[in-house]
Amino acid sequence: MDLLDARRAGIGLTGLYAMTPAASVSGLILAHPPSRYFAVGGIGRDQVEDYAARKAATVNEVERWLRPNLSYDPAA
Repeated sequence: MDLLDARRAGIGLTGLYAMTPAASVSGLILAHPPSRYFAVGGIGRDQVEDYAARKAATVNEVERWLRPNLSYDPAA
């Protein structure tokens, strides 16, 4: 925390070393030449329908929650 001057960014530690505010994230990033990176594809309509059924929500609600991650245009 001192090395990164985290307090200047408004980040601190609790007595049990949890970061505050709660949305703060830290990590060690290590690179290796043969590393491969990948992205997960968008969420399909069948997945949205399944999730809506399991959450007892409407498809429209779930589409609103997940809009940035959808692989389709819900308006179409």
